[in-house]
Amino acid sequence: MPAISPAVFGLPLPALRRDADPASPPSADRLPALVKRAQAGDDAAFGLLYRECRGRIYALCLRLEADAARADELMQDVFVRAWERLGSFRGESRFSTWLHRLAVNVVLQDRRASWRRERRVLATPDDQIERLPAVARPTPPSGDLDDALPRLPPGARAVFVLHDIEGYPHEEIAAMLGVAVGTSKTQLFRARRMLREALG
Repeated sequence: MPAISPAVFGLPLPALRRDADPASPPSADRLPALVKRAQAGDDAAFGLLYRECRGRIYALCLRLEADAARADELMQDVFVRAWERLGSFRGESRFSTWLHRLAVNVVLQDRRASWRRERRVLATPDDQIERLPAVARPTPPSGDLDDALPRLPPGARAVFVLHDIEGYPHEEIAAMLGVAVGTSKTQLFRARRMLREALG
């Protein structure tokens, strides 16, 4: 597959407004033709795919990462990875489903890499120091889910987003996060409890 033109991603990401629906799916009838053209090396078609899907992918990355700048970087990584793997998309599922799963994997792989870097920094020669526990953030003053979600600990937030927002079953979440199914269920319970307390 030819190298992707930098102009494809040169578009500024529109701000996600509360009245906009970033999770609305792109026009499904338009995507298959764009995918075929992009698979044939058409940069312009891939640019259109990017424009069609970026809002939903950015919203997913933001929910999982709780940091707007980092979510934007991860969204770009998702589309670079999509360009690299576009030839492997066979159309057995919808393109938006394939891209969504790719985005979840990119975010989770980034989280694992970050965790490994942290662990190397914290390690002593005798390996006596364990990873420091995450510090709970204060609850938000407003009763808004968008404000409360970033304040959840990363593990609880990831399970909540993947299960309650994105609809993944616990078995898939456990496999994605590398935890037991029971841990996934416990994290979901914890996230829901914390959100109930935060939202009043």
